Amino acid sequence: MSNTYAKVIIKGSPISKSNFKLFNMNGRAILPYNSGKYHDRYALYEEEIAYQCRSQNPSVFLTESLIAVLNVYYKSIKRHPDTNNITKSIFDGIEKSGLIVNDAQVTRLIIQEFYSAENPRFELELFGESIYAMNYSITKKEEKQQPINYDPPSNKKNTIGADMMRAKSEVASGCTSKLICEVCGKSVSKDDCMSTNKGKSSLCKNCFKKLF
Repeated sequence: MSNTYAKVIIKGSPISKSNFKLFNMNGRAILPYNSGKYHDRYALYEEEIAYQCRSQNPSVFLTESLIAVLNVYYKSIKRHPDTNNITKSIFDGIEKSGLIVNDAQVTRLIIQEFYSAENPRFELELFGESIYAMNYSITKKEEKQQPINYDPPSNKKNTIGADMMRAKSEVASGCTSKLICEVCGKSVSKDDCMSTNKGKSSLCKNCFKKLF
């Protein structure tokens, strides 16, 4: 059992490596750990993961392919790092601890987001595939819940997505004089678009020129 299963719990708000990178004079990304500044925080967090990982799993060394179940508990529903980046950061610390040989061992991964203002943390379970198999299902809820909608990142311009959402909002509010281009997602008037796919879709004239 000791070589086929491990569990790690790290308390505190998970952080992402991408938020703490600096760049040297050659443009190469580096992660400082003793600069005495804010950017040291990630390196210290990675060290904490490695220490706790080894403390919680003494004498455990996983060498085979693994199934991973990662539950991340954030303080806030919307204000938190990208979970995809969190995953890479966590496994870097796990690998550094010596619990696993390489994060490439993880061949199956389930990530779940939860929220706990009082106890932010992440919990990771690793299962050896020689004796464990993953079985999951997705079921429809009996009652629809209020959706949690997200905005584009503040440092990126997701114009197509924003235009698509704005256009859908206009249609939902009764502004039916405009149509949505299937390519760019922008709201256009009937005079500036043409019908495609037997009238089921619309294509604006600008996108039509680019395509043909």
